[in-house]
Amino acid sequence: MKILPDYEHMEYRDVYTCLLHRYRHILGLWQPDIGPYGGLLNVVVDGLFIIGWMYLPPHDPHVDDPMRFKPLFRVHLMERKSATVECMYGHRGPHNGHIQIVKKDEFSTKCNQTDHHRMSGGRQEEFRTWLREEWGRTLEDIFHEHMQELILMKFIYTSQYDNCLTYRRIYLPPSHPDDLIKPGLFKGTYGSHGLEIVMLSFHGRRARGTKITGDPNIPAGQQTVEVDLRHRIHLPDVETLGNFNELSRIVLEVREQLRQEQQQQEGGHEAGELQPGPAQPRGELLARGPDGASAGDGAAAVAQQPAPSGEAQPFVLPVGVSSRNEDYPRACRMCFYGTGLIAGHGFTSPERTPGVFILFDEDRFGFIWLELKSFSLYSRVQATFRNADAPSPQAFDEMLKNIQSLTS
Repeated sequence: MKILPDYEHMEYRDVYTCLLHRYRHILGLWQPDIGPYGGLLNVVVDGLFIIGWMYLPPHDPHVDDPMRFKPLFRVHLMERKSATVECMYGHRGPHNGHIQIVKKDEFSTKCNQTDHHRMSGGRQEEFRTWLREEWGRTLEDIFHEHMQELILMKFIYTSQYDNCLTYRRIYLPPSHPDDLIKPGLFKGTYGSHGLEIVMLSFHGRRARGTKITGDPNIPAGQQTVEVDLRHRIHLPDVETLGNFNELSRIVLEVREQLRQEQQQQEGGHEAGELQPGPAQPRGELLARGPDGASAGDGAAAVAQQPAPSGEAQPFVLPVGVSSRNEDYPRACRMCFYGTGLIAGHGFTSPERTPGVFILFDEDRFGFIWLELKSFSLYSRVQATFRNADAPSPQAFDEMLKNIQSLTS
């Protein structure tokens, strides 16, 4: 059976045996082992090629823009019964490469002609070209000195691999009808680190955001945010919400309530209506009433009549909270108590700190980091990925543990 004129000497059996069957284990989504930076690779069948596309976030801070992607390698049949692997890294066209399938959920790539990655202008030209592709600007356009240092550090670290990488399989999170929104991949703003890719997944009454790409502070694989869906926060009116101290007070009251609940559970005492029974879900936690009045005696209490979940509420960031993207939604659907992971350079002294998870719509959410006085905006990755579903919920959970353990 002839396929295409250029492949008139090929038969479908050759294509299947030497290409599709042999390399079937590398199809799907992968995370490259690039230290703290990670990444997102999608390996697909494209005609008579198997191509590995590296997906990159849009240029900072345009979180709603579509993802960018570039080819890292391709496999195709140049002659019968022999598949050819080509490295696509650099700017001098495809050249000789190699793929080694270590095991079912891991493979590695190697470039056999790394001189094709070099540019005539040396490292300076390579850096300028990388900067335009990675950030869409020149170093002179970036005035923040710390941000310049982070960018230069990332270039030096990532370019040393020369497309010789090990990849570990990742799955898209399983979806359930009662999830707050559809789980999946999101692009998020992370201050001077730029945009990063986060996987939002649901685990009972908790939501987790796991970094697929990372940075020297919080590396790829770590759980950047965790949301307690049992404890909804009702924000005050917009005028009061602009006061950071007021928002901080509300959130810290919730944290204290959680601490007391944990103590009661550990002590084996009954916690009244704050301790849910096996068949009755926990009531939502009302830190602030819709009219801005405190619920109870200044302390957080269980909401008896929560606001309708579909009702939009005006939203503004408190004064003093920094945001890379000022074009965030001005209305939200609901908010929950959450914690965000912060750490020093090199993932030193990691600590979970309180914050607010804000659900804007089906495709966007935000997180206010109280301690950092910073806001991250997340927008859904709209790309479609094949061969990326987890075979079971247990396999997905195991995958999360594996990628987290690599950087712990």
